[in-house]
Amino acid sequence: MSNFQIPILDWSPDSPTPQVEAFLERPAFDERAEAAAAKCLADIRARGLQAVLDACRAFDGADLTPETIRVSEAEIDAASAACDARVKAAIAQSAERVAAFAKAGLRPDWTIPTPHGGRLGERFHPMDRVGVYVPGGTAPLASTAIMTVVLARAAGVREIVACTPSRNGTAISAPLLHALRVAGATEVYRVGGIQSIGMMAYGAGIAPVRLIAGPGNAYVTAAKRQVYGAVAIDQVAGPSEICVLADRAGNPKWIAADLLSQAEHGSGLEKSLLVADDRAFAERVHAEVLAQLATRGRRAIIERMLANGGMLMAVVPDLAVGVALCNRFAAEHLELQVADAEAVLPRIDCAGAVFVGYWTPESAGDFVAGPSHVLPTGGAARMFSGLTAETFRRRSSFVEFSKEDLAETRAAIETFGALEGLDGHAYAATARFE
Repeated sequence: MSNFQIPILDWSPDSPTPQVEAFLERPAFDERAEAAAAKCLADIRARGLQAVLDACRAFDGADLTPETIRVSEAEIDAASAACDARVKAAIAQSAERVAAFAKAGLRPDWTIPTPHGGRLGERFHPMDRVGVYVPGGTAPLASTAIMTVVLARAAGVREIVACTPSRNGTAISAPLLHALRVAGATEVYRVGGIQSIGMMAYGAGIAPVRLIAGPGNAYVTAAKRQVYGAVAIDQVAGPSEICVLADRAGNPKWIAADLLSQAEHGSGLEKSLLVADDRAFAERVHAEVLAQLATRGRRAIIERMLANGGMLMAVVPDLAVGVALCNRFAAEHLELQVADAEAVLPRIDCAGAVFVGYWTPESAGDFVAGPSHVLPTGGAARMFSGLTAETFRRRSSFVEFSKEDLAETRAAIETFGALEGLDGHAYAATARFE
């Protein structure tokens, strides 16, 4: 059993424990990553593909050329052939469920009539070319290939560029390449980190994309933020995090497993928060966490996160206070491990994704449930939403007035024009009746 002692602290709005308050505050950006991203992106703007290749050599140890940077169809064929039936079945099931959810969420074009025979409405158009980033450093995330590319394909995007870092020079995980094929990626590049974002955004050696989506480490996040404007981005997402709201009817073993699940991603900056209405129950979960830690394959990674103070257990006087604390934390993933989860769900208004009830581990959302696992982190769920197929579409409104519609609104148009000193605006309506 590990010697780590995870804090168990009381918290209430009237007595906000300083250590809990500090845990709730997560910096949105890493200053070192911001500086590194700015330098690398400026180099890519100046030198193009050669700067990308130099960065791959410096940061990933990958000695690539313009001819080898793209993963060939033959390599993807070989990767698919190398995957066993169980892996292929899991990837297929995940892709099917994610596609069904993505398509169900697409908004149809719509119109409403104006009072005098015209029309107003919105139309939705898929972007023509997008990029997705798939992490592949400490773990090749085949699931992320599905949770990004499948959504773009469901939206109708024709060209889907995927970037993922190579390991040991040029190698990419076979299941990851197979997942990218099943999901529908049309181009795959063995490029990671800041340089992949610059390559896609600025068209360094490839055609530029219109939007970049997908999670990444602090450096990828900084790069995405800095290319915003040159391209669209989905959101700013950093280290993974989970919050579990639990009552004494919960299962400590299950909750401990869920708290540890997000600690194994590898940055050491992940966050796991338990919010419980009973101290004795929190202590049971604490014991389970320490017992299970000894059996985890990525124990060293988890211990680094724990050493950084990444796990905390807050004891609240009741579930109502617990809900308030969960909303303040605004977690990427929030589990409702309580007896009446359906009653609690409507009171949750700040979370990237909510997992309802005892039989819904967060890992179901990571791999197969349906919604994308690309979600806002670091409290950004207060402002941003998770990735959906709609992210990959552009929305255009349209207005079609009849003569009678313009006549009815003419006076207001002329008034606004005069009010704002824009007589040309006003005259554009006036001229039609002269």
